[in-house]
Amino acid sequence: MSALFSRVFLSNRPAGVKIANLETSLSPAVTIRRLKAYKPTLADCLHYGFLSSILFFAFIMNPASWISKVAFYTFLGVLFIIPATSQFFFNALPILTWLSLYFTSSSFPAAMRPPISVQILPAIETILYGDNLSDILAASTNKPLDFLGLIPYGLFHFGAPFVVAIILFLCGPPTILRGYAFAFGYMNLVGVIMQNLFPAAPPWYKIIYGLNPANYTMKGSPGGLGRIDKYLGINLYTPLFTNSAVIFGALPSLHSGCATMEALFFSYVFPKLTPLFIFYVCWLWWSTMYLTHHYFVDLMAGSVLSYAIFQYTKYHHLPLADGSLFSRWSYPEIKTFNIVQADPLGSNANDIESLPVPLVLGTDFELDDMVNSDSPSIFDNERSISRSSAASNTSLEVQEESYSSPRLGKQRVD
Repeated sequence: MSALFSRVFLSNRPAGVKIANLETSLSPAVTIRRLKAYKPTLADCLHYGFLSSILFFAFIMNPASWISKVAFYTFLGVLFIIPATSQFFFNALPILTWLSLYFTSSSFPAAMRPPISVQILPAIETILYGDNLSDILAASTNKPLDFLGLIPYGLFHFGAPFVVAIILFLCGPPTILRGYAFAFGYMNLVGVIMQNLFPAAPPWYKIIYGLNPANYTMKGSPGGLGRIDKYLGINLYTPLFTNSAVIFGALPSLHSGCATMEALFFSYVFPKLTPLFIFYVCWLWWSTMYLTHHYFVDLMAGSVLSYAIFQYTKYHHLPLADGSLFSRWSYPEIKTFNIVQADPLGSNANDIESLPVPLVLGTDFELDDMVNSDSPSIFDNERSISRSSAASNTSLEVQEESYSSPRLGKQRVD
C-alpha cells in the first residue's frame, strides 16, 4: 500500500521540499513555543474572539451536565495543544463552533425566540417565481423519483463534506484544507445564526398544517424522506428530522450552502470538472424541493451565503491551485492571492499608464516639417510622437502667432 501511495502521490515531489509534510510531534512544548512566538493580527483577534464568544454561549446554554461540558471542552483543549492533532482540530474550530451552536439551539427557551414565520417564504416564492416551485415538484411523486431525491439529500449531504476534505487534502495545494474548514464552518455557523434569528416553516409544514401559526412545541417532519423509511422498512429519517435541533430552519438552506461550497472548492482545484459540480448542486436543489424541505428562495439564500464566504476565503486564506500538479506533495511552494496586484483600479509602477507625462512638451518645429509627412501615429518613433503631442499642447499665444504668420497670408494656388 505504501509503495502504491508513493508511486501515485510522491513520484513528482520536488527534492528537499517539506511544505506538504505533516506534523508528527506529540509534545505540547512545541505548541507552547509556537504560541509564545505568535503575533495575532486584528483579523485574528476578531476571528478567535467571535468563535470563543459563541463557544462560551453554547457552554452556558447547553442543557448537558456541567461535568460533561467541562470534560468535553477539556478534551478539545488537549487536542488543540498536541501538535499532531492540533493541525486538524484547531483549524476546524469554525466547524466545531457551528456544531456546538446547532445542537444547543433546541434548548433555547421559547420566550426568548422570535415568532415563527409561516407565510413569508411561500409569499416571496410566489412573488419572485410566479408560483410555489416546491408544491409543483412535489405534486407528482413515485418510487424512482423518491430514491433519486434520496441520493443527494439523504446520502451525499452527510458524507460529501468528508469526501471533499480528503480529496482536497490529497490533491489540492498545501493548507487548502485549512481554508475549506474555515469557509465550511463559517457558512454553516452564519446560517444557523440566521435560522435562529428568523425561524421559518419549510414546505412540509404548509402541507400538514396549512398556513396556521406555528410554535416551538411542534415536532419536525421528514417530508418525502418518510416514504424512504416505508420502502426500506427502517426508522432512520423519520426520527432524525422529527427531533431536529432546528426544526424551523428553512432559510437559508444549509443543504444548498454545503453543496455549493463543495462545488466551489472542487471547481477551484479541478476547474475542468466545473459542469459536473454544477450539475450536482442543481440535482440537490431539485431533491430538496421535491422532498418538501425547502423553498427555492431558501436554496438561493444558501448558495449566495456560501459564495460570499468562499470569495472572502479565496482571497484571504486559500493558496493558489496549479492544475498541472497532481497532489499536495507536488507543490514546490505555497503561493497566495495578492489583492493589491489583483486590484484593477490599483496603480502599478510597471504599467505604462503609470509613467509620468511632462506638462510642457517641446515645440521646436515648423509647419514645413510636416509637409509631405505621414500623419502621426502611436506607432511612430519618438520624433513623431513629440510633434503630435506638441501640436495638442501648444499654448494660446503660440497659436495666435501662427495665425499672424505671413505664410498663412499667401495666395492659394490651385
